[in-house]
Amino acid sequence: MSRVRACAVSEVADGTAHRVMLGGTPVAVVHVGDDFYAVGDICSHQRISLSEGEVLCDTLEIECWKHGSNFSLVTGEPSSLPANKPVATYPVTVEDDDVYVEVDG
Repeated sequence: MSRVRACAVSEVADGTAHRVMLGGTPVAVVHVGDDFYAVGDICSHQRISLSEGEVLCDTLEIECWKHGSNFSLVTGEPSSLPANKPVATYPVTVEDDDVYVEVDG
């Protein structure tokens, strides 16, 4: 895995997701309170961008806007159908005003 600058902290408002491309991989960087998470941006059910969906801060999940599947920001596991496969999760660090994500490659 390699550590890559994904975006600035200021680019991801609290309670939202921001899509970035890291080494050809679409990643949703999500901001919840003092924490940031990174998950694969493509729903495992259909090819829908998760970063366009709602961030569920109370349960640390992101919802696919198209069919309503929720994915854990911590494990990537879906908690509701129709998705039944997880999305990737990536380690995140924040330094100063930059968000870094560790991705394959």
